[in-house]
Amino acid sequence: MNPQPAIVCASSSSVYSKKVSEIDRTDNPSSLYAATKKAGEAIAHTYNHIHGLSITGLRFFTVYGPWGRPDMAYFFFTSDILKGKQISVFEGLNGFTVSRDFTYIDDIVKGCLGALDTATKSTGSGGVKARRNCGFIILGIPHRCQLLVNILRKLLKVKAVSPMPACLLMLILV
Repeated sequence: MNPQPAIVCASSSSVYSKKVSEIDRTDNPSSLYAATKKAGEAIAHTYNHIHGLSITGLRFFTVYGPWGRPDMAYFFFTSDILKGKQISVFEGLNGFTVSRDFTYIDDIVKGCLGALDTATKSTGSGGVKARRNCGFIILGIPHRCQLLVNILRKLLKVKAVSPMPACLLMLILV
């Protein structure tokens, strides 16, 4: 087989069970969705190993923007702020404020195009082991959830309501 173009595929931050960095392990998925994303990554590695396909996976983190999903946290926060409700910002151990990556859709598109522009071409098949041409990249930057709430309050021109005390080990945002 002749060399083929590079492949860029989508994955998700859900592959991480706790810590999040490109070197952290992703072998303990905590949901069925995470397991399917991890399975897709394993298939990509296998195709890379067997067929020499150059594959770059992009792990998306809480993508938002126009036409966003209405079940995302920022919609709930916005609705509650406009209704004058208190926003619970959960804390982890030792009072650390929980962070979450919120990635604007335009930045995801730029990341996808950048990955396509810089990807190494595939080497072809014949048992060529090209593992160096297969990797996964995080597209997201963590921000404290309280920062998001503060930005929303400012943009909505609503005075802050004291946050409701809430101390949990994990905040689950879809």
